[in-house]
Amino acid sequence: MDTKMVMQREQEEQSSQMSHSMQLSSQIKKRTFTSSDEDASYSDFYPIIPADLMSVKEILDMDNFPRHRTWEILQETLAEEYHRDKWTMFGNEAEKVQLDVSRNQRALRRRVDTMAIRKQAENKASDHLEYLERLRQKAPDFPIPLRAHTVWEGMTVTLTCTVQGCPPPKVTWFKDGVPLMMSNQPWNYRLQQKYGLNSLEIRRCSPDDAGEYRVIAKSPLGEARTFGTLVVNSYRGAVEGSERSRTPVQFGTTFPPTWVTEGDSLTLQCTFTSALLPFRQDVTWFRDGVQLCSSSNVDIETAGDKASVTLKAAHKEHEGVYTARLRSWDEMQEHSAFVYVEDASAAALGGPASPLAVQVTDVNKDYVFLTWQPPSADGASPVEGYYVERYAVCEGQWVRCNVHIQKMCYYPVFGLQEGTLYQFRVRAVNQAGAGRPSKATEPVLTADPLGHTRTKVVKVDKGRTVTVTKDELEGQVKAPFPSTNVHVSEVSETYVVLSWTEPEPRGREPLTFYVERSLAGKSSWELASLDMEVNSPRFPVFDLAKGEQYCFRVRSINKYGVSDPSEPSAPVSLGKPQAVPTPPHSVLAVRDTDTSVLLQWQEPEAKDDVLGYYLYCSESGEQDWKTVNNKPVPKTRFTVHGLKNRKEYVFMVKSVSRAGNSGYSDESPPIRVKAAISVPSAPSAIALLLCTGSEMVLGWRAPARHGGGDPVRGYYLDQMDQGTTAWREVNVKPAKERKFKVCNLTGGNFYQFRVFAANMAGVGKPSEASEAFLCEKWTMPEPGCPYDVQFREVRDGSLVLLWAAPLYEGRSPVTGYFLEISQGDQSDNWTALNEKPICDTHHKVSGLQAGQTYRLRVLAVNEAGVGWASLPTEPVTAEAQPGAKNVEIGVDDDGFIFLGYEADEPDDESKCLWNKNYTEPIDGSRARADAKKDGSVLTFTDPSEEDLGLYTVEMSDDPNQSSSYDFTAEDLERLKELSWRVRNPLIALKSDWQVEVSEQGDVCLWLQTESLSDAAELRLVFNDQEITSTPRRKINFDKAKGQVEILFEQLCQEDEGSYTAQLKDGRAKNQFTLVFVDQKFHETLALADKNRRDHRRKSGPYFQECLSWCVNEDCELIMKCKVTNTNKDTSLKWFKEGAAVPRVVYDPASGVSTLTIPQVTKKEAGSFRAVVSDRRGEDVSALELLDDEYDKLLQQLSKQCALSASPLQIQSTAEGFRLYCSLKYYISHLKTSWLFKEKKIGQEARTKPGSNMEKVWIEICNPTENDKGKYALEMFDGQETHKRHLDLSGQAFADALLEHQRLKQAAIAEKNRAKVTKGLPDVVAIMEGKSLCLTCFIDGEPAPEITWLRNDKEVAQQNQFVITKEPKCSTITINDVNVANSGKYSIFVRNKYGSETVDVTVSVYKHGQKPPSHAVEMGFNA
Repeated sequence: MDTKMVMQREQEEQSSQMSHSMQLSSQIKKRTFTSSDEDASYSDFYPIIPADLMSVKEILDMDNFPRHRTWEILQETLAEEYHRDKWTMFGNEAEKVQLDVSRNQRALRRRVDTMAIRKQAENKASDHLEYLERLRQKAPDFPIPLRAHTVWEGMTVTLTCTVQGCPPPKVTWFKDGVPLMMSNQPWNYRLQQKYGLNSLEIRRCSPDDAGEYRVIAKSPLGEARTFGTLVVNSYRGAVEGSERSRTPVQFGTTFPPTWVTEGDSLTLQCTFTSALLPFRQDVTWFRDGVQLCSSSNVDIETAGDKASVTLKAAHKEHEGVYTARLRSWDEMQEHSAFVYVEDASAAALGGPASPLAVQVTDVNKDYVFLTWQPPSADGASPVEGYYVERYAVCEGQWVRCNVHIQKMCYYPVFGLQEGTLYQFRVRAVNQAGAGRPSKATEPVLTADPLGHTRTKVVKVDKGRTVTVTKDELEGQVKAPFPSTNVHVSEVSETYVVLSWTEPEPRGREPLTFYVERSLAGKSSWELASLDMEVNSPRFPVFDLAKGEQYCFRVRSINKYGVSDPSEPSAPVSLGKPQAVPTPPHSVLAVRDTDTSVLLQWQEPEAKDDVLGYYLYCSESGEQDWKTVNNKPVPKTRFTVHGLKNRKEYVFMVKSVSRAGNSGYSDESPPIRVKAAISVPSAPSAIALLLCTGSEMVLGWRAPARHGGGDPVRGYYLDQMDQGTTAWREVNVKPAKERKFKVCNLTGGNFYQFRVFAANMAGVGKPSEASEAFLCEKWTMPEPGCPYDVQFREVRDGSLVLLWAAPLYEGRSPVTGYFLEISQGDQSDNWTALNEKPICDTHHKVSGLQAGQTYRLRVLAVNEAGVGWASLPTEPVTAEAQPGAKNVEIGVDDDGFIFLGYEADEPDDESKCLWNKNYTEPIDGSRARADAKKDGSVLTFTDPSEEDLGLYTVEMSDDPNQSSSYDFTAEDLERLKELSWRVRNPLIALKSDWQVEVSEQGDVCLWLQTESLSDAAELRLVFNDQEITSTPRRKINFDKAKGQVEILFEQLCQEDEGSYTAQLKDGRAKNQFTLVFVDQKFHETLALADKNRRDHRRKSGPYFQECLSWCVNEDCELIMKCKVTNTNKDTSLKWFKEGAAVPRVVYDPASGVSTLTIPQVTKKEAGSFRAVVSDRRGEDVSALELLDDEYDKLLQQLSKQCALSASPLQIQSTAEGFRLYCSLKYYISHLKTSWLFKEKKIGQEARTKPGSNMEKVWIEICNPTENDKGKYALEMFDGQETHKRHLDLSGQAFADALLEHQRLKQAAIAEKNRAKVTKGLPDVVAIMEGKSLCLTCFIDGEPAPEITWLRNDKEVAQQNQFVITKEPKCSTITINDVNVANSGKYSIFVRNKYGSETVDVTVSVYKHGQKPPSHAVEMGFNA
């Protein structure tokens, strides 16, 4: 690199010596401005060589000078003049031309550059104006809003407001939610809008003009609203527009705490008590105090009386408190609830959850820095680190950035492409693998973060400006300067991140950097960036050794070369591993509601790196920990929702940091989930029950909310006299009942009352004031109103109504009650439920529609008529509450009849209140109520008919949990019988007496009952005498299993008799008898003796499998046995009829011995015996293969032979057809019969059945057309019939017949063919001088022709050779044989059917010689 820099500097010095004005940069395309549509000047593409550098000689010597396009144009222009007067131009003219060319070039360049600069400046100015226009854009706003006005009737009023916004917004006026139309009352309204000032003038105001006026300004950037109230006072009184138009809008149904799975959609919706008017539809949504806006993932809708927000895909970052805010008149209403985002299913079994809050910082050209937060759930093993993935929008796929897992929750990503959009995500890794990816970041564009600092705005004429880059003002900077301020900006245990400042000036050319490193204190520098191109002043270095200190320096690079190194950085080394934070402490849960608790904890001492906290909960004692939140909680308190009411929970907390999660904190003390104690809500529905003229008796409805489970302990009353505004106390001591007598009243006056409820937490809010009651003595004949109307046992379609009798009866006692019902919450359409009066003060209302809401009221009746109706009840829905239980009746373990009630998750302080007929207390002498863990039990002492009736129960803190049971005479009779059985129990029998014989010959008599206690007793009786354990007869009694055993080592005749087991366990008892006599006893005794003998036999080698036989698929007889308990001395021998059997195969390893008989004959019948023996003993197994067993063998063999039979086949012969079936083995025991057309073929001359060891056949001689049809072979093995079929018809018959005819003709030809029947010997020996006579017998029809041959030549009749020919015989005689007569002699016979040749070799020997040993000696004397 240093050599390259020296060469560049030498070239620059040489160029400088040639000319002071020549610049190397003139050979490079240069742009003054960066506009994409600027016009290029000539200097951008062609070299401009100043005229003072060119001499005349160079102009004349154009061929040798490096030419450019400029000079070519010049040559073409002056070519004609140059050739006409070459020498004239040598002097001043040449110099003049030279000056003119240079001048023209400079002028042309200035002109073109001026045009480009002007156009560029205009474009820059236009872009700047657009930019300023965008800067001026602003959402609508009301700097001066509308204000309220109060005027007198007939006056003129002007409502004004000022609106701002760019672009100018559209302004609309509303009155009481309705758009204000000027055309309706043009004489009364005048609307003006000028310079943002909007005014509405109302002339001669009337009460109709009073109301709320609202102005809405809308533009593409949003909308703004303002309102004001106009109050018009008249002489008839003030009329406030707000009273006429204000309809208070409240939240109706709201969204509760919600749980959503990661990746699923979520919709939160709330409704309002009335539809929102157009100017009120400004419902805003917030998450953790930050307003939500509509986006690709968030939809916000407000329509009618509903408002909703929808997350199309929920992520952990979306967890938090969601708030809906409604601006209503002068107040603002809010509703908030927490949204929990639960982990989706793991990517791998046992894998971790996804990280969250991935953020991108320090964005450069090729470098970004990522941070994130660890997940709350580690999976099956702790999180070991993280994988970072990037996604280039142009590439379309996710790529992993780090090869090794990153342990900390931050990571520098480098090697990115400049000007590219990237997204990033992170996966946690544990031993199970990589988990689910986090939510991807928003697209990030890699660019120079300091690019905006290298621009400058230049003012031009007429107020225009041009933006010029700093690089354009730096001049001709070639080789770059060194970078400065090299330092470490990020230190980790595995890497450091270097940062530096780019050189100043940096030059116009693009810059890259080399990063060099050296051990501190040494001067040997090496590349840290290797072959990596560093484009931005950030670079992470990973491959550093721990414990070593390093210095770094940077070199700047551009196209001209490399700069000198920068000043080294301060020595730096890898940082120490960041430790995970310590867990919080002092975790404490506090009651909040019935399904939530408030969790508080103390932060750890080292809290600087803590990002938040993860919470975990479990039901007490179960250790089933569940994650509460998946987004760290920054505070030290959190309300945990979704818990089960009245269940005990414990909690733990983890600290969260970039280094990971801490360990668990200590468990919090257990807490039972229930509402915190608070003051009760206000009572309601104050009614006058009785008035005597100076006293009033008041009744009221209990508060809807008691206050966290603590019941109301009393009530306080206030009264206000007519004409006063001050309330004064009525009672100092709290009233225990929901009625109270107010004394010392003045007759004829009106009084109002209000009631307070009080409990341990204090006194609640007062009820609404009652109507004004007149203090006047009641004298009407009809009764007063019943009071204290309550519900009990609300179920699907039914409920029980309770009430108290009226305090004022009228002129006669109350004789009954009428009930009326109204469907709906507010309906006044009352319908009578009963035609006849009800005598009781309770009634079960049935036949209601499940899920429908009702109100009820009660009216008392006497002889004078029907009195006043009670106050209507609160609306009630006819459906059972979750977990509602009914009273059950039964008998307990002690035989007592009881009524039991199981409450739904009762509190420790809750009590079950039992009554009879809802109001009568329980007589303690007849029944006793006992509290249980989940309810209460009412136990009857001695139930009788006196105890029959309706029993009711309710919870003290929640009367809605109630039930009843009607105890009838049938129940009493049934349960008394069951009670007797319980009090006089029998021990239940599981298994009656059983008799078992062991392999050793032991006998066990046993029985089994239900499990007995340790106090159980056993008494065994044998033949009316109690028996105990003896050495020969042992008795076992397992009380836990309820098992009784009698063990006999050796059963004998004296043990025959009856056995009785008498059992007693507390009150329970029973007895069981076994009659062990006669056949059952003797069979057991014989089996025990047999097993005992077998056991002794099995002490040595013995037969595990006795001798047996089988027939395999090859029709072989296999005889085998198997022995066990053998050793190396054990021998196994086979015998038949006392003689040893050979060819027996025995495998000592498996103990299997086999004998294979390929073909079974009668000689295989007999008695077989196998003997196994050694020093320990012997065992014998016998097999009688005789009589029936032998017949069974033949049957099995026949069956196997029949199964091996092949399909029927046909074979043509000279005599006819042969139908045959091949078998592996055929025996005569297998009976066969042939069928033709399903009829048995009898013994005929034309059919000949036959068989051998391998085939069964039938021959059909001289077949004809009548022999066509289906043939079958039946094989009967003694039990089953096996068949084989052949269809001999059609082409099959024709082919077989044709083959038969061919074979028949061949047989005829063979029969009549000429042949030698008795031939000559092969070799004949004869002594020389004798005569030889050779005779052959011949057959054939017609008579064959006969020819004798000698050495294949015909022998002619001569003196020496005499040939005789007869029809059946021919002779050749050779007289006076000599040596020359030796050779081969043949007889050749033939006729029209064929021919045959028979040869004989004649050997002639002389006197004294011996004939050949293999020759037949022949001859006679002539």
